[in-house]
Amino acid sequence: MSTGSGNAVTDSAAGATPDRPPAGPRDGRPRWYDHPALPAAARPYLPPLLLYGAGKLMGLLVFARLLEYAGDYHRKAPRFGGGAHWWDVLATWDGWWYLQVAQHGYDPKLERLGGNGVFTVQQNSVAFFPLYPALIRCVSAVTGLGPYGAGILVSVVSSFVAAAGIFAVVRLVAGVRAGTIAAGLWAVAPGAGVEWAVYSESVFVALAAWCCYCVMTRRWVAAGLLACVAGLNRPTSAVLIGAVGLAALVTLARPGTRREHGVAGPVYAMLVAPVGLLGYIAWVGWATGEPTAYFTLQREGWAHYFDYGAYTLRVLENLAVGRHDYLFAFDVPDLLSLLLVLALPFLVALMLRERPPLVLAAYTLATIVTVLGTQQMFGNTMRYLLPAFPLLLAPAAALARLRTPALAVFFCTAAIASGWYAHYVIFELGVP
Repeated sequence: MSTGSGNAVTDSAAGATPDRPPAGPRDGRPRWYDHPALPAAARPYLPPLLLYGAGKLMGLLVFARLLEYAGDYHRKAPRFGGGAHWWDVLATWDGWWYLQVAQHGYDPKLERLGGNGVFTVQQNSVAFFPLYPALIRCVSAVTGLGPYGAGILVSVVSSFVAAAGIFAVVRLVAGVRAGTIAAGLWAVAPGAGVEWAVYSESVFVALAAWCCYCVMTRRWVAAGLLACVAGLNRPTSAVLIGAVGLAALVTLARPGTRREHGVAGPVYAMLVAPVGLLGYIAWVGWATGEPTAYFTLQREGWAHYFDYGAYTLRVLENLAVGRHDYLFAFDVPDLLSLLLVLALPFLVALMLRERPPLVLAAYTLATIVTVLGTQQMFGNTMRYLLPAFPLLLAPAAALARLRTPALAVFFCTAAIASGWYAHYVIFELGVP
C-alpha cells in the first residue's frame, strides 16, 4: 500500500500527471474540449463535471415530481420537511439550523431540561460548525441573494468542486475514465440528495477530496490548510485530520520518503490540520463555561455519541427480525441503510484491492468506523457515508470497462432512481 506520497501514483493508462492533462488523440473529442478559451488544465474536468451535473439535475427533477405527486410537504411544518414550494424542502431539518446561524449567529449555552429522558439538554445552534453558514452569509452579502438562495448556491458550487476533486483523486489511482465515472457515481450515491440542499456535505467533501489529492501529490502545506478549514465545517473532519497525520507520520518514518518529501511539509500538515476542529470545540467550551459543552450538547441534545457500535448492532438485530424497537426508527431509510451497511465489507475489500494510497484507505476506514460506531439516526447512514468517496474507486474502475452506450443506460437509470432513494427517502420518509 502506498504511503500517500503520490510519487508513483500516476495515470499510466492515459499518460497523465497530476499537473498535466492526459494525453490522447484529438479525434473524437468535442470541439469545445480543445477550444483556446479553455485552459488546458481545466479541459479534463469538463466530462466528469457534465456527467455529475446531468445526474444531479435528473435526480432533482424526479425528487420534485415525487414531492408534488405526494403533496405531503404541504402539510408539514416548514422546519420539518415542509414548505410552500417543493424547493423549500431543501432547506428544512439541519438546513433550518444552518440558516439560523447564517442570519443570527450563535447564542452558545447549555440549557438543562431535567428529567431522565433521551434529551436532557435544549438543542443549540453551536452543534453546527461555522464554515458553511459563514459562506452563506458572505455569498448573500456579495450577491444580494437571500440566505436560502445563497445556501443553495454555496452547496451547488461546492458539489462541483467536490466532483472535480473526486475525479482528480480517482484519476491518479485508476485512470481518467474511472475518475469521470466516479464523479458521476457521487451524483447518484445513496444520500446524495443533500449535495444540492442547505447542508454542509458538499463543502466538506470538496475540502476532503482536494486535501487527499494534495497529500497524494506531495502538497503538504495545502493539505494541512484544507484539513484545518475542514475542521471548521463538520466534527467528522477528525477522520480527515487523522488520515493526513497518519500519512505524514509514515512519510517521515521512512528514510526514502523523508528525503524525497523533506521534513517541514509533513510536520506542518500534522500541526496545522487539527487547529480548526480543536479551535471551534474549545471556543464552544469557553463560550458556554463548560469545557466539554460541545460533546454534552451532542449527547444530551441530539442523542449522538460514540458508543462503539452498540446502537448499530441493536438496529441490525431489530431489522433482521422485522422489528423497530430502537431510537430513531424510520422504516424505508433504515432498510436502505441496512443494505448499504451489508455492502460495506464488499466495497472495502474491492477498494483495498485497488491498492489506494494510505491517506485514502485511512480516511475511508476511519469514516466507516466513526459512522457505524456512533449512536445517531441509522436511516442517515446513507448520508453520513457520503463523504467516504474512495468507496467509489472500485465500482468506477469496473464500470470503466463498459462501453459508452451501456454506461449511458446505467447512469440514466441510476439518476432517475436517485430522485427517490437519494432524495425523497431521506427528506420525506426520514430525517436527514
